[in-house]
Amino acid sequence: MRFFDLLAMSVSNLKRRKLRTFLTVLGVIIGTASVVIMVSLGIGLNGLMMEQYSSYGDMTMITVYSNAYYGGGGGDVDESSFLTDETVKQFAKLDHVTGASPVLRADAVMKQGAYYCSSNIVGVSRQYLETIPLGEGQLAPEDDKELKFYYGNRVITWFSNEKTGEGYWDKQEVPPVDFMGKPMFVIFDTNAYWSSRWSDAGNQTKPPKKYMIETGGVVEGGLNDYNNYSYDIYCDAELLKQQLKMVFKKNAIPGQPTNSKGKPYSYFVYDQIMVFVDDMENVLPVQEELTNMGYQANSQMQWIEQAQQTYGMVQLVLGGIGAVSLFVAAIGIANTMMMSIYERTKEIGVIKVLGCDMRNIRNMFLMESGFIGFMGGVVGLAISYGVGYAMNHFLALGQMMMGVAGDISRIPFWLAGGAIVFAILVGMIAGFFPSLRAMHLSPLAAIRNE
Repeated sequence: MRFFDLLAMSVSNLKRRKLRTFLTVLGVIIGTASVVIMVSLGIGLNGLMMEQYSSYGDMTMITVYSNAYYGGGGGDVDESSFLTDETVKQFAKLDHVTGASPVLRADAVMKQGAYYCSSNIVGVSRQYLETIPLGEGQLAPEDDKELKFYYGNRVITWFSNEKTGEGYWDKQEVPPVDFMGKPMFVIFDTNAYWSSRWSDAGNQTKPPKKYMIETGGVVEGGLNDYNNYSYDIYCDAELLKQQLKMVFKKNAIPGQPTNSKGKPYSYFVYDQIMVFVDDMENVLPVQEELTNMGYQANSQMQWIEQAQQTYGMVQLVLGGIGAVSLFVAAIGIANTMMMSIYERTKEIGVIKVLGCDMRNIRNMFLMESGFIGFMGGVVGLAISYGVGYAMNHFLALGQMMMGVAGDISRIPFWLAGGAIVFAILVGMIAGFFPSLRAMHLSPLAAIRNE
């Protein structure tokens, strides 16, 4: 018997018992929708978590700290534990490492018109600067030797009026500071600046020199958007070192260590080194290698791995809850098939007496149960999309639960296709044993059945 003949017979048999077929399909619909919705929630939660971590910075970067250096000051310090340019080169040669960036921090006072703020300048490598998402401006060419600043999208909130002291946090009003359109004056000698402001008339300190530093760009995002670059001011580390040497000459640079005699070292010591890894899978092995070298190291991946294990358990539990509904639906399909066999015993006997292949009888019942699974799977998937849409666009659970804009229910293509295939398989498995019973019925006993 041809496939389409079996399909036509199966559909015809299901139509004859519309109410029973509807109730059986309804069970599959509920089961399929439950599984898809629960799994989509797990996928959505995991996706929101990944997006939240990625907003904090590149997930293939490792932050390395020295175990001995935490700030400037004189005294006996083990120089071998310093993070220097030699350390940067050493890290860059490690397996799976594509580069390493120094992190040189310097305090500065920014002034524009009547507004000023005390800020943190962060000097990094070109490779690091390329990871910063700019909303305004663009990264300067590599051959540009002029120092340029790249401002975080929330830096403007730190500016306040120099006379009144009022700023954004007092009135929730954005100060009239224009990074891209007006010149920014920068004071690197902050100690002299504050001394000149607070010194009395009899002991007046000379105000330090101001430098006009061009703005290269501003990090993308508004005042309510946060990322790893929001509150700092970035620039090229080599150009920042040149600027600091010019400002402080042979004097000790604030934040840099000095020897036991209070003299500065001939090289710069970095607060951190950022190590770039070629792939997320290699981040943790490289991090472990750095730790074994005697440094402190952390990365986004170590937290992501822990979070993914947690969300994996959550997804397993949610999927299990939905699977219970589908299991109940499978029982309903098996019951429907068994009842169908009892009602069609005589029909089965006639088919056998006419010499029909036993496999056709089995296939007919398997096709009926599989068709029930198919109908329930398609409708259940459609309901899942509807429920997911409602959750994403009306309840806004993603924003409330994670603080990150995004969909909490996500149904990828593999889940949609897999749900329908799984529903069909569940239906056919549930109808397998009833189909075997139909095959083994005695033809004469079946014909005599009333």
